[in-house]
Amino acid sequence: MDERSELIVQIHQPYLVTQEMVSFRVAENTGGCRVVIVGFPENFEEVTYGADTLQALQLAADVEPLLKRLSKNYDLFFPTGEPYFE
Repeated sequence: MDERSELIVQIHQPYLVTQEMVSFRVAENTGGCRVVIVGFPENFEEVTYGADTLQALQLAADVEPLLKRLSKNYDLFFPTGEPYFE
């Protein structure tokens, strides 16, 4: 049975990344920004990284590539019933 549920995309406050937080090398001003999507059967969360906190926020707010990637496993629709991607 196909079940539809509303998705809520949460863009969290960006933060400075310290070397202890990640397993890759970071520069002094590297920023991170957490993106959470509520509404899928499983929890979805990822962190977007940028050269600074502003870039991390900008990259996190551009959810189109993320939704495109998730559309390989899910059919996404607007509330009107039209497909999000053709």
